[in-house]
Amino acid sequence: MTEQPTYTDPYALEKELRKVQALMKLEQQEDLEQFKIKSAQSTIGERQKRGLTWYPVKITKEEIGFGGKLVLEIERPASQSGLHLFQVGKNAALFGNIPGRAGSDRPTLSGVITSVKRNKILLATTKEDLPDWVDEGKLGVDLTFDEVSYREMEFALGKVMGAYETRLAELRDVLLGAKPARYRDESEATLYYPSPLNDSQLAAVRHVLAAKDVAIIHGPPGTGKTTTLVQAILETIRRERRVLVCAPSNTAVDLLTEKLAERGVNVIRMGNPSRVSDLLLHHTLDAQIMEHKSYGELKAMRQTAEQYREQAGKFKRHFGWEEREQRRLLKEQAHLMLQDSDNLERYITEDLLDKVQVITCTLVGASNRAIRHLTYETVFIDEAAQALEPGCWIPITKANRVVLAGDHQQLPPTVKSEKAAREGLRETLFEKCIQRQPDSARMLEIQYRMHEQIMEFSSEQFYEGRLKAAPTVAHADLPAYDLRFAPDLPVEFLDTAGFGFQELGIEESRSIANPEEADLLLRRLAQLLEPYDAADHEEDLLTIGVIAPYRAQINYLRDAVEANDELMGLMEHRMLSIGTVDSFQGQERDIIAITLTRSNPQGEIGFLSDIRRMNVGMTRARKKLLIVGDSSTLGGHPFYKAFLDYVESIGAYRTAWELQ
Repeated sequence: MTEQPTYTDPYALEKELRKVQALMKLEQQEDLEQFKIKSAQSTIGERQKRGLTWYPVKITKEEIGFGGKLVLEIERPASQSGLHLFQVGKNAALFGNIPGRAGSDRPTLSGVITSVKRNKILLATTKEDLPDWVDEGKLGVDLTFDEVSYREMEFALGKVMGAYETRLAELRDVLLGAKPARYRDESEATLYYPSPLNDSQLAAVRHVLAAKDVAIIHGPPGTGKTTTLVQAILETIRRERRVLVCAPSNTAVDLLTEKLAERGVNVIRMGNPSRVSDLLLHHTLDAQIMEHKSYGELKAMRQTAEQYREQAGKFKRHFGWEEREQRRLLKEQAHLMLQDSDNLERYITEDLLDKVQVITCTLVGASNRAIRHLTYETVFIDEAAQALEPGCWIPITKANRVVLAGDHQQLPPTVKSEKAAREGLRETLFEKCIQRQPDSARMLEIQYRMHEQIMEFSSEQFYEGRLKAAPTVAHADLPAYDLRFAPDLPVEFLDTAGFGFQELGIEESRSIANPEEADLLLRRLAQLLEPYDAADHEEDLLTIGVIAPYRAQINYLRDAVEANDELMGLMEHRMLSIGTVDSFQGQERDIIAITLTRSNPQGEIGFLSDIRRMNVGMTRARKKLLIVGDSSTLGGHPFYKAFLDYVESIGAYRTAWELQ
């Protein structure tokens, strides 16, 4: 922990926030440039190959959605059913490929994707009417650049910097360490709900209740952060009318919504859930509106407006003056009816939000038009250590106090601009606050995932040795199938030093592969699994994750697995998965096998120097952690030197020669 800073310069905070603002501009420019390279500067065919465009498409259905805006069902031909990047919540635009008009001259209709099926999407548009150009030429649909997130982050940062003698100004000064955080006596925090939480989890919940400004739940891998956060939310809504619960990712928001709903909380999920389950859909604002007692009246208004609109559509532009006038009157009646229905929808929405206990959304979703006017006694932000600071300020501008949950020793936020990342955009508000206000944090200390030897190295390196393994997992290991090679060891390092394996750089890419090391890892994995019969374990199938830091190594591993019938069988049954560390964040497997890939005389380790990523990779394992690497390349880095010392100390060091 760094010492809490003392700001003698009254403009220090403003200077710091202005730097964040400038870095965010850099990030936006880089993001836009990358988007242009991938899509805007490409032909329709090239964008199709990259999964950014569907073409040609046809409109198979039109209906009026909430807010009176047009919702289009768009379908592509079955022959075009390749992979794509379309997903719920993404911005997209219908375009007309009209002869004589190309590129930026093509007419477009913008919207948000609300549903994706195999060859169909629903696009909620920004208009009430379908433009005339849809009847001219072929149609397509493009993913478009998302300006909204950047605009909302910029707006929130402006509010934070401009705050003076307000509650937001106080929260800003506390979160950034210029003023001490205040707390009530934790012993006075009576818990209403019985729970099976352990002592460190209960301490975190009491700390949340005692906080007047900010509380941090620091949750290392496997320590039950989500369970603790849900308990803290339950205790808070017992005391407060309504709270806001946010996270940077839709997946995290969905998980919290489900957990709260299961506990009987009246919760509304703003935005579009990424996990389509009946439970989640029931708690969306749209579904709640449809269950409201006044929805029948709203539906009737919308149907009448739709009828007027359809009648108006029968009068085309080339008819006479009377037809055009009739069309104008019908469209005017439809518009007035839609205005009335919008007013009723606003009433229903306000009624629902007035009674709700918890609103859940992404960070940017906190500025949703239906809730942007609301304020909250408490705002909870989960995965705060993976969120860009400007994103966190969006919900905080609506808060009286803040609870942050996460772990700054795991994956940082994704930053596309290398310059912005290098100059500090990856440093999160969570990190700043936990370093400048160390008393604001309570760390969860009991983990329920890993064998204690898998946990121990991570605990010493990242958590001051404070992590303890719960008795249920402390000695959970794989059966000792092959005592010759001691596979019952929960941690195993296979050293390839002196074996002649060499990394290969991939041309026109910074990616690296090490085929011989990959083959060794798969051979050892196959040896471990040789006595294992899935038919004997139908109730609790073994799960295996293979991790590599480089895309080229992952591609090689996937090809090699396809050539191995037994491993491919595991993959087809979803028992085996291969990916980067990022793809395993928040997940766990019985066996995790990591190929470190780097092997060179210079001792260059590239991505491996991001030790937080290695922390995530190592702590995905429940019963077995297998790591393959070249100690002569790795040993020059203090983290990997410490790891080599650790595996030696527990008898987990092996050389690749032993596998011959």
